[in-house]
Amino acid sequence: MLYTHASIITVNKDREVILDGAILVKEGSTTIDDIGKTEPLLAKYPNEPITDLTGHIIMPGLISLHVHLAQSLLRSAADDLTLIPWLCDRVWPMQGNFSEEDGYVAAQLTIAEMLKSGTTCFVEALFAERYGFGGAVKAVVESGIRGCLGKVVMDVPRYATQDGVSMHPGLIEDESSLDKVLECHAKYDGAGDGRVEVWFGARTPGGVSEELYTKMSKIARDRNIGITMHCAEIKADREFFASKGHTPMTYCKEYGLLGPRTVLAHMVHLDDNDIKLLAGSGASMAHCPTSNAKLGSGIARVKECLEAGAIVGIGCDGCPCNNVMDLLQEMKLASLLPKAIHYAPDLVPAETVIEMATRHGARAIGHEDSLGSLEIGKKADFISINLSDKLYGVPNRDPCSAVVYIATGNDVETVVVNGQVLIKDKVLLTMNEAEIVKKGHIHGEQVRERTGVPMGGRWKKV
Repeated sequence: MLYTHASIITVNKDREVILDGAILVKEGSTTIDDIGKTEPLLAKYPNEPITDLTGHIIMPGLISLHVHLAQSLLRSAADDLTLIPWLCDRVWPMQGNFSEEDGYVAAQLTIAEMLKSGTTCFVEALFAERYGFGGAVKAVVESGIRGCLGKVVMDVPRYATQDGVSMHPGLIEDESSLDKVLECHAKYDGAGDGRVEVWFGARTPGGVSEELYTKMSKIARDRNIGITMHCAEIKADREFFASKGHTPMTYCKEYGLLGPRTVLAHMVHLDDNDIKLLAGSGASMAHCPTSNAKLGSGIARVKECLEAGAIVGIGCDGCPCNNVMDLLQEMKLASLLPKAIHYAPDLVPAETVIEMATRHGARAIGHEDSLGSLEIGKKADFISINLSDKLYGVPNRDPCSAVVYIATGNDVETVVVNGQVLIKDKVLLTMNEAEIVKKGHIHGEQVRERTGVPMGGRWKKV
């Protein structure tokens, strides 16, 4: 298939934007076979079928570095709360009442939403044993998306500075959680033509003993298994590190957590030395501006991290704290917040944010050689965004600016992953969207009723 007449944001080494460009993906190919101006490629491949994307912007598929698949069933159930009561009073109790069928439905719902808004690859943070890991794998395989699935590792049932047991009993796992990840890795890693990766999804420091962290980190480095973990999200996390005689990054370094293919989510409360350690480690930061703002956690030091040379990608987090899985919206906020904080409108420009959501994401998961930019030989993972027929998209003077400051997920019309068309003319081809929506309503309310949490909101419902 020859995709023609689009403005192509390549994010290649020269950061070229090809106006009136085309991409060739031959039948059965999983990679980009050619890319360039439309007319020369039409002449070069006269017998190739054509998809005319006149007026569209093509860019690499978006990579969301921090996602909670299960939490789509918790959407709007925990709004306007600070993190610890949000977690302990709403999120953990609901997730602690999940069945494996709930886990599968939630994974389908989250993945469908991500695909329709342009995310082609994601890192799942903490998929618990009770959700049914096989269901998450099944949802990834059948949908066509790429997923780095972090299965939970924990042995301490509380959060950060809390005493005793604060985690819902339905979510508590012990040190055997590490072995369960390895069992899942042996069974599922590489499924879906390599689109599934099984990672360690370590709980936030305070939820894992130092002994288990050390053991997990050694296995991860020896076997090249990815690690993802929440880190330095709120002030209580900083207090926990201080109680151990550490700052966030000195703690992570001490227990082997800093290194390539480690994705640390949030990273709001870092000092200058933390940033220096992060930048020199090969580990990456998953910046989640909406979640951090909504939960009142703070604003990450993105400007300083980027200036230090750290790998900074972007994630949507989960539906109870965002409340959508639209990475295009997240990209806009990621650009705006540093400008407002530092009174500097030239900070984190549109082009940098696009790199964060594509090339940085690919580096973070260890796949910059195959993902994150549109180049011959790289995976055919790309999306098209159409603003040409929208009142709010006219005139369009710069594709990069339009993507970051105008587009939302609703403007995505085409999604291709591994050469396969997953979204065409906004229609999801690999999953039954209407059935997923129906099941999402049913299972979401069943989980809420099972848990006994209120409907949500502060005003009386009559």
